Amino acid sequence: MTALKEYQRLEASGLWRPTPDAQRTEVIVSIGDATLIISDMQERALTHWSLAAVARANPGKRPAIYHPDGDPGETLELADDEKDMIAAIEKLCAAIDRRRPHPGRLRLVILLAVLVIVTAGAVIWLPQAVRRHAVTVVPQVKRAEIGAALFRHIQQETGPPCTTPEGRAALDKLAQRVPGPDGPGYLEVMREGIDGTIHLPGSTILIGRGLVEQYDEPDVVAGYLVAERLRAQVQDPLAQLLEASSVWASFRLLTTGDIDDGTLDAYADTLLDSPGVTLDTQTLLSGFEAWSVRAAPYAYALDDTGETTLGLIEADPFADGAPPALLSDSDWLRLQAICGG
Repeated sequence: MTALKEYQRLEASGLWRPTPDAQRTEVIVSIGDATLIISDMQERALTHWSLAAVARANPGKRPAIYHPDGDPGETLELADDEKDMIAAIEKLCAAIDRRRPHPGRLRLVILLAVLVIVTAGAVIWLPQAVRRHAVTVVPQVKRAEIGAALFRHIQQETGPPCTTPEGRAALDKLAQRVPGPDGPGYLEVMREGIDGTIHLPGSTILIGRGLVEQYDEPDVVAGYLVAERLRAQVQDPLAQLLEASSVWASFRLLTTGDIDDGTLDAYADTLLDSPGVTLDTQTLLSGFEAWSVRAAPYAYALDDTGETTLGLIEADPFADGAPPALLSDSDWLRLQAICGG
């Protein structure tokens, strides 16, 4: 150790007491090979203290009093004028202390690392776990209530849905013809604010009026309903709501059964401005076949040239034969007039 070589010629006088009952003896203190040497006035060594085991009984005070670690009864007192020896002992003991292992510090580092890992896990994993659990345990009745509450907030942007008794009856028939996994649910035709379709929790689908007014056949709106049913299978509408909201919305839903108005109001704006999940051609074709709906009318509604939806057109499961009717001609005409158009 460089510091040890620096102080090996340093000597000082001190008072040494081997036991608490013994008289203090004047001694010469010097630094040897990793030891503190205590000698009598004839320079005969009385004892050696390992520098690694030197402890100070009165840190910061003078005269400085030292003892072997674990044996406070044997002491060495250095007067205030022995500043160089005191400084040397302090420096060497500090250097040795830095080199020795510190189990307490290691435990602290391990504890902090564990806390960081746990905290990171809580931040990353816990919100998703809470949301997944909420989606799993919320019953269909509560989903319908949440969907109805969300619908009220959406109407603040879109206005109320279109309705006539005859159009409502036709809309219910269409819902039964293209049902969701939990039943037909509810369909609503919106006067403005929606171009395609939007799926709400509780199996409610909002339909832009253009889908019933601008086409000569119900296959187009039915195609949009099929796509929306498939999107709900890919991404649960309630999960979509919770993903777009803070984790506290999920906690509140689990603990109180409700979602606050602020969360619903913010999500209403998000939902109106967000495109739906993109579905691949094969998924769509499987859906059209399952619900017995022609794919081509929907494909041409997406792209009137058919260039980007050619896969749906060419593989339409009902290209060679018509599926069961979606609505009667009279019901379709009533549905087209639901907004008074």
